[in-house]
Amino acid sequence: MKNVLIVGTFDTKGHEFQFVKELIEKRGLTTTTVNCGVIGEPLFVPDITSETVAIAGGSSLEELKLKNDRGLGIDVMMAGAAKITKDLYNQGKVAGIISLGGSAGTTIGTYAMRSLPVGVPKIMVSTVASGDTRPYVGEKDITMMYSVVDISGINSISNHILANAANAIAGMASFDIPELKVEKTLLAATMFGVTTPCVTAAREYLEEQGYEVLVFHATGAGGMAMESLIEAGFIKGVFDATTTEWCDEVAGGVFTAGPTRLEAAAKAGIPEVVSVGALDMVNFGAIETVPEKYKNRNLYKHNASVTLMRTTVEECSQMGKIIAGKLNMATGPVALFIPLKGVSAIDVEGAPFYGPMEDAELFEQLRENMNDKVEVIEMDTDINDPTFAIAMAKKLISMIEA
Repeated sequence: MKNVLIVGTFDTKGHEFQFVKELIEKRGLTTTTVNCGVIGEPLFVPDITSETVAIAGGSSLEELKLKNDRGLGIDVMMAGAAKITKDLYNQGKVAGIISLGGSAGTTIGTYAMRSLPVGVPKIMVSTVASGDTRPYVGEKDITMMYSVVDISGINSISNHILANAANAIAGMASFDIPELKVEKTLLAATMFGVTTPCVTAAREYLEEQGYEVLVFHATGAGGMAMESLIEAGFIKGVFDATTTEWCDEVAGGVFTAGPTRLEAAAKAGIPEVVSVGALDMVNFGAIETVPEKYKNRNLYKHNASVTLMRTTVEECSQMGKIIAGKLNMATGPVALFIPLKGVSAIDVEGAPFYGPMEDAELFEQLRENMNDKVEVIEMDTDINDPTFAIAMAKKLISMIEA
């Protein structure tokens, strides 16, 4: 019988969790309840007590109560819930996981969910699900459901929301996923709107040669998801044409993938071809959200929700050094492709972000800081020229076959 893990603060939201628990069990599944509440007593007896969670998180319930530090309590229960969740999954006891909460409950619940592999059903009913959910979701397949009203009692609105969530996790956990026999070598590629022609041409060529290509949108979460799958051993080669997430990491944009971007393939030792796609742009939201200090920079309204900012010579210099350092970490074959006539669709002559000085500085820092392990290939094209894309694809194939 399939089992659903229910994680949350049963001292403050016991009625709501009991409601969800009973609905899931009515669908013929079993449940395991994990109490992460610190202060009060749970409405019902949980399968795993908050004391057990606290110990798993490196403390004790008595200590947390004595210190009465909300932040500390959340940190400990996050760690404990994640450890217990992962242990139960490894024992074959988690077919799905669900949680309910406000900001604290969402932080604890989704942290536990992120300890599980991609593919395990995960539902978080949250009061903060209509805002920026990236801190909670990360690179995992967590389904965030907005609670509409606060999670405070069963009423004519929450009755529908919580029932939908319970039925959803029950349905997800009940049915087996058909096994897909993947006989093709699995590759990863990174793409942005302004590098789409390059990646599309390469993907089509690689698929014609018998490879399967997963394309990741380089929006921060996309890069993180790709790196996570590389670390998990799914990916056998990387077509990393679009390293734009480094612009946001360096200049404070909204699409950063963090300071470890470009490290997974290097550490895994798998073949990788890398380029400088969209290193001409930092990403922000609507134009009114651009930080005041950047208001006089070269801004480009991509659409109503996205504003792009051209990177400067100084930022390009910094990124060149960083990317060179990441590629120098490679334990397997790696090649860097440099398109001398432009790094994106809007960094070509006559386009809004055309910047020969900025690009020249980027390329120079890459050349100067790269070690001999990295093969550097320069082509007198822009990044979206089909000959550039196919050259990268052919190079990746030759590395894999070697």
